[in-house]
This record gives sequence, C-alpha cells and structure tokens, in this order.
Amino acid sequence: THPWPRWQSERSTDRRVLLSAATAHVIVTISGRPGSGKSAVAIRVAEALGLRHVSAGDFMREMAEERSMSILELSRSAEERAEIDREIDARTVRLGEQHDDFVMDARLGWHFLPNSIKVFLEVRPEVAAMRIYEAQRGSERENVDLESTKQAIESRTSSEVKRYRDYYGIDYGDHAHYDLVVDTSELSIAGVVREVVDHIRQVESGKPGTVG
Repeated sequence: THPWPRWQSERSTDRRVLLSAATAHVIVTISGRPGSGKSAVAIRVAEALGLRHVSAGDFMREMAEERSMSILELSRSAEERAEIDREIDARTVRLGEQHDDFVMDARLGWHFLPNSIKVFLEVRPEVAAMRIYEAQRGSERENVDLESTKQAIESRTSSEVKRYRDYYGIDYGDHAHYDLVVDTSELSIAGVVREVVDHIRQVESGKPGTVG
C-alpha cells in the first residue's frame, strides 16, 4: 500500500515520464473517496497535461479555517446550511463556463461539469485512514490516531452521502457516473496518474479532427 509520504515523493518522476502527454482544451474532473488521493492525482495529472489545477477541497479547507472549524465540522454544518455547498457549486459552474483547460478535484465536479472527462478514485478504508493520518492536516484535527481517523472518515463520508442525496438526489460513489474508475489502494502515484493520462489521451485522440 502507498501512504501519502510515498506518493508525494514521486512528483518529479511523474513530470519526466508524462509531460509528453500535454494537451489543451479539455476539462477533467476527478472525484473519489476520502484518502483515495484525488487531490494528489489531480495536481500531477494537470502538470502532465499542461493544464491548470483547481481543487474544491482547498476551497472547503479555506472555508473551514475562516470559520475556525475542522473539515468534518464544516461538512456537518453544511447539512443544515445549504449555502456552503451552493457556494462551491456556483464557483464550479462558473469556472466551466469561463475556461476549458483545467483539472478539478471535487466530489461533484462531474455533476456540475457534465462535458468533462470524469474520473473516480476508489480506495480501501484502511489505506485511506493511513494516508489521511500520515498527512496530518491542521483542518482535520480530530485525526489524533489511526482509529480516530477511520471514524472521522466514516462520519465525513456519511455526512456527504446524505447531503448530496438530499440536495441533488445523487450518489457520488456510483461508478456509473464516471468514464474511468481506478482503485488506488495498491498503486503508486505514478501508476494512478499514468492510467488517468492514458485514458485522457485515448479520449482526446478519438475526437473528430484530432491526430492521436
């Protein structure tokens, strides 16, 4: 298995191997379970393709810090305050209307950017807990040990699933929504990025007027 430190150390290798995949005028949305690596993968896929990286997760963390809350606390608050999700949704839609050259990691990016190439990252719960615990993010202060991290992930996932079902009538974990699903549990960051970039290249090469 590959916890966060291992993944983070492979960044320069990814750039050397995958930079030749550069393309433009494509939107890629990457969703996934907590701890699946969607942010890390999205950053490196954007680098490999020469695109911008945008993260709804960063926006959530900023909102949590502004309110002196943890991510879990903000997620629970969002169950009662629809404006939190609406703010993220509006930013996502606006971005898609104004640009067509970015990779976004967001749980519901695929829903609000329907013309994107949609990727979902799976991960086993124990691997997710190890990665998140090792990351030691300040906005996730309830992660004091591995068991607490597992419980926080379960609570956060339940909160998100309920919220998205109540607000939009959708289950973001349903693989039918996506063009590509990758289980990252036993893969290195380079392996995941390679699968995603290869898929994007195949899609792009199949478009009319495109030379593969």
